[in-house]
Amino acid sequence: MLLGYMAVFGRLWAGCPHGKITFCTFAGLVLALCLGVSGSQTLPDVHWPHCRFMDEKVHVNKEGHIETEYIQRKAVVQFGKDGDSALHPAITFLVTGSEVDMRHYLEGSENMIQCEIRRYSTGGIVMRWPVAGAQEYDVWFTCTLRHTQGLFVITTFLRHTPATPAQGKLDFLQWMKISDGDLLTTSAAMVILTRTPSVEVGFSKEPELHCQFAVDHKLPKATVEWKLQRHGKHIKLFSYSSLTGKTEGSGVTVKAIEGGNASLKLQPVRKRSEGTYVCSVKIPPLNGSHNIPFSISEQPRVSLNVPNTLAMAAGQDKKVICDAESYYPLDVNIEWYLERHRENPMPSFLNVRHSSHRLNQDGTYSISAFLYLEPGLENSGYQYTCSVSHKSLLNPINKSFFLVVTETDSTMWYFAVFGFIISMLLIMHYIPRIFAGRKSAKRYMSSCLGV
Repeated sequence: MLLGYMAVFGRLWAGCPHGKITFCTFAGLVLALCLGVSGSQTLPDVHWPHCRFMDEKVHVNKEGHIETEYIQRKAVVQFGKDGDSALHPAITFLVTGSEVDMRHYLEGSENMIQCEIRRYSTGGIVMRWPVAGAQEYDVWFTCTLRHTQGLFVITTFLRHTPATPAQGKLDFLQWMKISDGDLLTTSAAMVILTRTPSVEVGFSKEPELHCQFAVDHKLPKATVEWKLQRHGKHIKLFSYSSLTGKTEGSGVTVKAIEGGNASLKLQPVRKRSEGTYVCSVKIPPLNGSHNIPFSISEQPRVSLNVPNTLAMAAGQDKKVICDAESYYPLDVNIEWYLERHRENPMPSFLNVRHSSHRLNQDGTYSISAFLYLEPGLENSGYQYTCSVSHKSLLNPINKSFFLVVTETDSTMWYFAVFGFIISMLLIMHYIPRIFAGRKSAKRYMSSCLGV
């Protein structure tokens, strides 16, 4: 958590720390965006010149339905104190000091982080945020930092007190007008983040889904919930209310919630564990949440039923089996191809037969691809390869063998012919004797009977 401070002070001391967070450049310092800085008097005035502000234009159409038009605008996030001037002509969100500092949670290179600011509606809830200087008519924004390689997603709620309060309508029907070049003084009120923006694990694992939050005042009336969205259903896994002390479900340590840790420990993963997990922290009038897609993935095990070099006689036939076993999910591609090293270096794909997918007891699948060989001498030296592709693999798994084809053994052929000739001579020699013996026996029986 101290890495963010190290990076900022590194600029002051003209020495950059060598770690995951490198705010050594002007743009890098800006990554502290939306942070609401604790003790900001000791920090330099920094800004982030490349932040996207997704503005909204909301109106009610003729049918009485609410329609929203999204407008992308350029914005700057600047850190300092109340009364500072804007450093850029674009819309400037000036983040002043508070007890919440998102810089504690940043990691990774600054050019891997995307920033987006949006308006936030309290949904008709009108109440004063319990800190000094807050008003019931405060306007809210969310600022989200997203790491492009999936290290984290951090959302900060920024509170702004307008010069004049809005009257009557819901906040999203009368958004405060913001012009290009305007400067809005804000304070960071709450942050919610996850370091597991998406999770992919194997069966029987027991992963932990990270969810963390911080608030700018003590003893907030918080409600923490975990839900699983799957096949259009919402399944409540856990809930806790600090107001009532009531707990439902399992997987989260209540004592850890008091320190801002709402991470969920899952039971051994099964097929029904897949879906989107939602961690939400409600501190009226704010409701922060993160969706965490969760999927199961098992890599296939690939094997052949022949050795690396297969020796066959010309005209002999052989069924070669390529097995892809214990993979998940179902989609897999398995194919055979051969490489003629001498005549044609390009591989040729072969027509093969496949078995159906077989469901294993652990929930994984298996499949086989059959290659039927009846080679001639011209096929000797060919390399045959079974290639298996699956979403769990960065590259296909290949299993190969070389084919060596030999001529049929002529010695064995001669032995076979010689054996056949001997058999026929024996038959020709003994058959007349057998018939002669039968005739003698018949005459003897006739004489005995006096016929």
